[in-house]
Amino acid sequence: MNQTIALFGAGGKMGVRLSKNLLNSSFRVRHVEPSEVGRKRLKDELGLDCVDTDAALDGADVVILAIPDTVIGKVAHQISPKLPAGTMVMLLDAAAPFAGHLPDRKDLTYFVAHPCHPTIYNDETDAAARKDYFGGVAAKQSITSALMQGPESAWDLGEAVAKAIYAPIKDSYRLTVEQMALLEPGLSETVCATLLAVMREAMDEVVRRGVPQPCARDFLLGHMNILGAVIFNEIPGAFSDACNKAITFGKPRLMRDDWLKVFDRDEIAESIHRIT
Repeated sequence: MNQTIALFGAGGKMGVRLSKNLLNSSFRVRHVEPSEVGRKRLKDELGLDCVDTDAALDGADVVILAIPDTVIGKVAHQISPKLPAGTMVMLLDAAAPFAGHLPDRKDLTYFVAHPCHPTIYNDETDAAARKDYFGGVAAKQSITSALMQGPESAWDLGEAVAKAIYAPIKDSYRLTVEQMALLEPGLSETVCATLLAVMREAMDEVVRRGVPQPCARDFLLGHMNILGAVIFNEIPGAFSDACNKAITFGKPRLMRDDWLKVFDRDEIAESIHRIT
């Protein structure tokens, strides 16, 4: 496979990650980065030079927009007139596509790919992999992808690019853009990140009330490990009666009765509107 990729935002934090992984792929890559800081980072860290927009887009098979959600619509509309029919535009998040920020070009292929990040419960034995919490370096991670529009034949190319930029890969899941939006921001940010932030606040509170910080941290992270292993069926097991009672009385104290409405389409759309 020797298709050409135009990578926009190549010198950003995510762009550099992608640029590094693409060095080990069969794709030809042209790097675009508007900021001097980003161009210097790309040169210093990977020895890569950038080209201007027109040079990057000339004959490109895939255009990856590794740029903030807030500017995806603007950039996509700027480059759209330069893209011939059949070009694939790849987004790294479902937010902008879900919000309808992409140009109305039925002859373009829109592909969305987002990483799951390495799972807490894994079989990694290498030290570098155990410390690769984000993924894309040493630890295997699964990925989610959606062929938003375009011919079915475009799926293989989109998935191949996604596997290259997020390698090493555990599993590859095909979803719709709407399903990806349920996962993020819905599941991962609105629910998971929020509840983790609450757990950190709870830990800080017991420290304020006198528990030594190292003890509170070890106690919380240890219980997250074993409780999570049971809840997510990583191991066979059951909670004690005392724990089950704590959940029964604790959940209504902490959670609204209608909290699952965060997954309603209107709620997801409003969350994405705030993001984009």
